[in-house]
Amino acid sequence: MNANNDQPRLRRALISVFDKTGIAELARTLSDLGVELVSTGGTRALLESEGVPVIDISELTGFPEMMDGRVKTLHPKVHGGLLAVRANETHRSAMRMHQISPIDLVVVNLYPFEQTIRKPGVTYDQIIENIDIGGPAMIRSAAKNHGDVAVLVDPADYAMAIEAVKQGGHIPLPLRQRLAAKAYARTAAYDAAISNWFAEAIDFPDMPWRSFAGTLSEVMRYGENPHQWAAFYKDGSNRTGVATAEQIQGKTLSYNNINDTDAAFELVSEFSPEDAAAVAIIKHANPCGVAI
Repeated sequence: MNANNDQPRLRRALISVFDKTGIAELARTLSDLGVELVSTGGTRALLESEGVPVIDISELTGFPEMMDGRVKTLHPKVHGGLLAVRANETHRSAMRMHQISPIDLVVVNLYPFEQTIRKPGVTYDQIIENIDIGGPAMIRSAAKNHGDVAVLVDPADYAMAIEAVKQGGHIPLPLRQRLAAKAYARTAAYDAAISNWFAEAIDFPDMPWRSFAGTLSEVMRYGENPHQWAAFYKDGSNRTGVATAEQIQGKTLSYNNINDTDAAFELVSEFSPEDAAAVAIIKHANPCGVAI
């Protein structure tokens, strides 16, 4: 593993986000700490309006954004700056030869594909346009080279990253590793959502590869037994069930509560509400009794 434990001061960050939550504050703090900021389109416009010094991505690449923004960061001067291993002399030589500047931090979040497919009346073409290409590519490049580069995909991590830079001038390796793992989880979930939507949209039920992803909703007190760990993830679909239900009262549900409630709901859902009401009694996901 090419991991730089003694990483020099963070000098350059590339910022390109759809969700602008907290981005102006993050960028301003980085700039105040002496970090050069490079950005794209709407993110750059926002930072400029906030008075944050920023360089347009086209100044870095020497190439304009084109095709309605479809092509802007897919360039060797971006990915070379992300993927170059700083301790590798061959990589450093290539950077000098091609005038590629290293990028030490990437702050990226993606087009809202998952939210778009749930919008009433959304068209096929609108969904396709919300498939992000450049964002996942930058995330994956930065995450692969986490020995030298940090990647932020979640606004919830901004404060932690800033504190690290304030204390040490860079983001330390253990945190870069954690952020890289989180970044790959995000792109995996994103691609799973795209693949699953596509399979349904074109009626491809026997897809040879299927992916399933969820978003952490809650860490349980414990699993099925007290010595076990458990967490509750939601897949983001609108399907009626425990994951989309609202708890009216009572203490936080346990793993067994959720598992039993889901089993009960699935069981009674097999009966038509037009015929009769149905009741199920469940213990450890096993039906002990059913009445209609």
